[in-house]
Amino acid sequence: MSTPSKPVKPIPDDMHTLTPHLICDGAADALGFYTAAFGAIELVRLPGKNGRLMHASMRIGDSTLMLVDEMAECGAFGPKSLKGSPVTLHLYVENVDATIERAVAVGATLTMPAADMFWGDRYGQLEDPFGHRWSVATHVRDVTPQEMKAAMEAM
Repeated sequence: MSTPSKPVKPIPDDMHTLTPHLICDGAADALGFYTAAFGAIELVRLPGKNGRLMHASMRIGDSTLMLVDEMAECGAFGPKSLKGSPVTLHLYVENVDATIERAVAVGATLTMPAADMFWGDRYGQLEDPFGHRWSVATHVRDVTPQEMKAAMEAM
């Protein structure tokens, strides 16, 4: 007979409702890159018998990012195999310029230098060594929806 247990929460306390799960050609290397570039903290690493990562997770700021190695036999392909990705991960940081500089120093490709944007963020874009695209921003000023619309229309 099983003993009664306390109810399990459908969403664990340390998780958010939506969590990106990236497929990488070289997920173990990706863990190292995200640690160096974005200050990620590794939470879980589950290597399979063949050395590929079956699952990994890390925390960047207050958010979790999950990773897995490419597994063609399961239909799991990363952006390099697919010749790009239609997805961009958005990352808010304390200092966008320093974060972009650090990411480029450890292997990211700068695709859009940081600049002050009409919506109130200082914003730039990168591609990581695994083909995933990132937008990186620091909020620098509050803008009303009317001010944002007027600034966009003036472009």
